[in-house]
Amino acid sequence: MNFGLDEIDRKLLDAMIFKYNGKPVGIETLATTIGEEAETVEDVYEPYLIQIGFVSRTPRGRIPMPEAYRHMGVPYLG
Repeated sequence: MNFGLDEIDRKLLDAMIFKYNGKPVGIETLATTIGEEAETVEDVYEPYLIQIGFVSRTPRGRIPMPEAYRHMGVPYLG
């Protein structure tokens, strides 16, 4: 299924899944990793990724959900 993700959406998912191994990551750290402002990530990209079930906010940080792994072609080991 095509979710209409752009390059930044894919960079966010890639960083969360591969660089941070699916563990919770803070918005500032995530934004720095992909070279974007935290406010831009939080206001522009994150809401859609949460809406489609790819990302979840937790008290410890953002985490990729199983659907994000499927979309990226990576086994979810949960």
